[in-house]
Amino acid sequence: MSASVEAPVVVIGAGPAGLTAAYDLTRRGVPTVVFDADRQVGGLARTVVYKGFRFDIGGHRFFTKVSAVRDLWHELLGDDLLRRPRLSRIYYGGRFYDYPLRAANVLANLGPLTSVAVLASYARAQLHPIDPERSFEDWICNRFGRRLFDMFFKSYTEKVWGMPCGEIGAEWAAQRIKGLSLWTAVRSMLHASGSAHITSLVHEFEYPRLGPGMMWETCRDRVTAGGGEVRLGMPVTAIQHDGCRVTAVVAGTNGDRCVQPASHVISTMPVRHLVSRMTPSAPRPVQDAGGRLKYRDFLTVALIVDAASVFPDNWIYIHDPSVRVGRVQNFKNWSPDMVPDPRLTCLGLEYFCSRGDDLWAMDDADLIALAGREIAAVGLVDPGQIIDATVMRVDKAYPVYDDTYRDALAGIRAWLERFGNLQLVGRNGMHRYNNQDHSMLTARLAVQNLFGARHDLWSVNADEEYHEEADVRALAASQPLVPHRIRN
Repeated sequence: MSASVEAPVVVIGAGPAGLTAAYDLTRRGVPTVVFDADRQVGGLARTVVYKGFRFDIGGHRFFTKVSAVRDLWHELLGDDLLRRPRLSRIYYGGRFYDYPLRAANVLANLGPLTSVAVLASYARAQLHPIDPERSFEDWICNRFGRRLFDMFFKSYTEKVWGMPCGEIGAEWAAQRIKGLSLWTAVRSMLHASGSAHITSLVHEFEYPRLGPGMMWETCRDRVTAGGGEVRLGMPVTAIQHDGCRVTAVVAGTNGDRCVQPASHVISTMPVRHLVSRMTPSAPRPVQDAGGRLKYRDFLTVALIVDAASVFPDNWIYIHDPSVRVGRVQNFKNWSPDMVPDPRLTCLGLEYFCSRGDDLWAMDDADLIALAGREIAAVGLVDPGQIIDATVMRVDKAYPVYDDTYRDALAGIRAWLERFGNLQLVGRNGMHRYNNQDHSMLTARLAVQNLFGARHDLWSVNADEEYHEEADVRALAASQPLVPHRIRN
């Protein structure tokens, strides 16, 4: 491939994966066009601005041991990438538990009788483990005991995913909290360095001074400065193909419709939508498989609080089933510049939902009233201190790992493999609940594939040993096997 190709590379989506791919392409001198349905770059990692207050969609920690990703972050932002200490807690049963766990805090909150009950439950799980491990519930109970599962995992997980823990595949737990069990948690409580090897217990991270959107706005500017196009408000409505290759991408509405010929396509759009937009249409079984892929949606109620300081945490997990809020972000503690007036605080109450359910359908005024009641119920803010609020809805925030997704995705992948110039990257593009750095790494490898590399993007697992030299090992693991001569 070279800069002299007649048709540009088309990138679908201007989130972290799409813009990373576009940036690498334009640096190589390749004509590139990016389409995104939204009018703001960043995807799930964009920063929303309301009356000068900035808030993040879900809270994006910038932490990785993938050097190719870390170097790009610093290349884009330099000194605007702040190093922040992590402070978070869990709220359950009217008490706040430090997270990562600390022995003295846990024992003080649980009390001696409950602590003994927790240990007894763990012992039963070790003597009589659930076999086979099929569900998230099985996986957690085997490693923590049912008592801790009921207290600290069940409610929050079901808030996030909207389905019983017994219906969530065990592989998701194995991926997201690899290496964590009651024993490793206890060790981390007793030894400060014990949690350093656990994915979810990182003590420090980096964060853009003006929120994650700052990273992707800078990346967009670099793409356009390099000759690429980033076209926003242009939803992809059709992906034209000849049965072997994608020939063009159709984007925009009737008033601004564009038929863009494509030499290659890198797609981050949800797989379900990708399949439905293939022209000629995908076979009916493939379309049906796309329809079986499910997503979890998300909304944030941002509360402006008349107080310089509310609580010290970056975020608090709300595991208590008495309220519907799942997590509370304190954006001022991510970066002071997220708040325009140091006398005020901006909190983000996060509600996990599905398009069409009662939370999603609730009007903004009722959501703001609900958030006010619940922030008071957990004892964080007096409702009288809330002076303003806004609501932000985001659909398809999390791909769902249910009992049908694996077969559905396999069928889709098998059909898409016929298109030699189409690659899927990113969270929704691969229907993989991954971190930002995994999305970026797959995008960079996809660009390398256009220049002769043969990386299997589906084999890249950014959670293995949580990125310890993951870029090097992922590259090695994705190379085709070749025969080796053996000695007689």
